[in-house]
Amino acid sequence: MTTAVADRTLNALDRCDRCGAQAYVRVVLESSGGELLFCGHHARAVEATLKPLSSGWHDETGRLHEKPPVSVD
Repeated sequence: MTTAVADRTLNALDRCDRCGAQAYVRVVLESSGGELLFCGHHARAVEATLKPLSSGWHDETGRLHEKPPVSVD
């Protein structure tokens, strides 16, 4: 069973463990409690394998489609 991870929001300093791009998914492994971070692309690539082995799957890929606020001067 996979539950939501109530950790801090991922930011630009969090990098994908596969390619070094900005991470948008945090996976907490059930066996060790260790964390893996993935970009959206690599998270989708490993989801079928890792999701059953995880105790948490924190997905922020929805932020990829957010538009930054526009400042009006």
